[in-house]
Amino acid sequence: MMFGDILRNLIDEKEITQKQLASNLNIAVSTLGNYVRNNREPDFETLKLIASYFSVSTDYFLDYKPDFVINHMESDLLRVFRSLSDNQKNLYLEQGKLLVKYDKKEKPTSSKLISQAKDNVG
Repeated sequence: MMFGDILRNLIDEKEITQKQLASNLNIAVSTLGNYVRNNREPDFETLKLIASYFSVSTDYFLDYKPDFVINHMESDLLRVFRSLSDNQKNLYLEQGKLLVKYDKKEKPTSSKLISQAKDNVG
């Protein structure tokens, strides 16, 4: 995946406009537009600024997967986790633990897992 495609996905996910992002990062809207359209790539400092804004690594934007990262999905999970409040993080972890636990037994419904996770965090 190219830098601009990854950036576009994060902008969409955060439900902001390119103009808002450019303003928040103090860069020109036209420059950001060139990044999103894959016409240009940011310099290292701007890359770090953008990565910090979205709480992802620069590797995430470069679509680089070092040996210790399994895949892009794992990076997505970490990015989502970091964006949650402490209570949401606890719930998220409990849900994950229940998925692992019940995967070995029965196949529960997602509503049953959520209910059990809330009880555990409760």
